[in-house]
Amino acid sequence: MHIPTFIERKRDGHELSAEEIAGFIRGYTDGEVPDYQAAAWAMAVYFKGMTATETGALTRAMMHSGSVMTHPAGSPPKVDKHSTGGIGDKVSLILAPLLACDDLWVPMISGRGLGITGGTLDKLESIPGFRVSLSENETAAQLARIGVAMIGQTANLCPADKKLYALRDVTATVPSIPLIVASIMSKKLAESLDRLVLDVKFGSGAFMQNRADAETLAAALCATGRECGVRTEAVLTPMSEPLGHTAGNALEVWESVETLQGRGPADLVKLTLDLAERIANVPRTQLAHWLDDGTAWRKWVQLVEAQGGRAADTERIVEIHATPLRHVVTASRDGKLTRMDAGLIGRACIALGAGRAKASDAIDFAVGVSGISKIGTAVQTGEPLLTVHARSDETLKAALALIGQAIEIA
Repeated sequence: MHIPTFIERKRDGHELSAEEIAGFIRGYTDGEVPDYQAAAWAMAVYFKGMTATETGALTRAMMHSGSVMTHPAGSPPKVDKHSTGGIGDKVSLILAPLLACDDLWVPMISGRGLGITGGTLDKLESIPGFRVSLSENETAAQLARIGVAMIGQTANLCPADKKLYALRDVTATVPSIPLIVASIMSKKLAESLDRLVLDVKFGSGAFMQNRADAETLAAALCATGRECGVRTEAVLTPMSEPLGHTAGNALEVWESVETLQGRGPADLVKLTLDLAERIANVPRTQLAHWLDDGTAWRKWVQLVEAQGGRAADTERIVEIHATPLRHVVTASRDGKLTRMDAGLIGRACIALGAGRAKASDAIDFAVGVSGISKIGTAVQTGEPLLTVHARSDETLKAALALIGQAIEIA
C-alpha cells in the first residue's frame, strides 16, 4: 500500500476501506510505517473524521494487532463495563464481583490513572499482595473458577493502541472522536465480550466537559460496538461532584467494601445498579439484594484472595495506609452546599500525590479526600465538609488551596 496516497485520501475526506485501514495499522505496529506518516494520518482523521464503518474497521484492526482472549465453547456470557473516567469513580470494584454473582464471566481489563481521573489498577494495587498482572492461562483458569478477573493490559494486548495513543499524545490529536472510540473499544473487544456497558461522564471532573460532547462520544462508542458484533449500551452520567464520599486509592477501596457490604452511599449504589442492570441476566432488584445480603461481598473475597490479597485487609485498608496528617475542612457559614467541584477535588488529589501528572509518576495509595459532602446538603458553620489525608504540610497546603476554590455555600 502506498502510504502517502492513503493519507491523502483521508485528508481529502474520502472513506477508507477496511483493507486499507488494516494494512496501515499492521504496518505501523510492525514499524514499517514511520511515526511522521502516522501523525499525518491522525491529523487528517482529526479534521475529516471517520464513518461508523471506518471506525469499526480501525477498532478491529487495532484489536487484532495483538492477542485476543479466547473463551471455551458453552461458557457463560462475557460482560464488562468501561468508564471514561471521573473523580471518586470506584464502580468497577463493586460492579465486577456483583456481575460475577449472576453466572456471568467478567474479564475486566483496566487501566491506571492519568491526570485527574483515577485508575482501577492503582486502587487494586493499594491492597497488599493483590496481583493485577496475570498470565492468559491464569486469567482463563480464574474466570472458570470464580467468574471474574481484574487485570491490567498485557504487552500482547492491542500493541497498535499503545503506539497510536503515545503518538496522539504528542501530536494534538487526542480529542478525535474516532481515535478515542477505537482506542477504548479495541481493548474492550479484545476481551471477546458478548455485552458491554459504557459509563460516559461529563462535567468538570470528566474528559468530556459538556453533555453534548458526551452524547456524541456515547453514540460513536455504541455504534462501533454494534459494528463489531457486541451488544453495547451507554449511560451518560454527570461528574460535577465526586462520586460517593471518597477520592483516592485506598480510601476508594474502603468505600467499595462498604458498598459490597450493603452500606454504600446512595449515588454510588444507584450508578452501579444503573450500569449492571443493562448487561445482567437478573433484574435490578436481585442485583440490589446481592449488595445487601453479602453475596457480592463473598464474591469480592474470592476475587481478592484469588489474586494474592487478603479480604480482611480491604476492610482495614485505611488503617494499613494511614497518613500522618488529617485535616477537616469545615463550613464557613450556614446554608446549602451548592458546589463541590469534581475537577478541583481531582486536582487536589493530584497535589496530595494520589494520581499522576505523567505516566511514569509514582503514586501514594494513602492520600486523598474522605467524607465528601454532597451538593444540596444543608450545613451549619463549623460542620465538617470533608477530610484531607495528606503526607506532608506542603502537599496539604496545596490541596487546601484547590479545595477552597471547589466549595461554595449559599
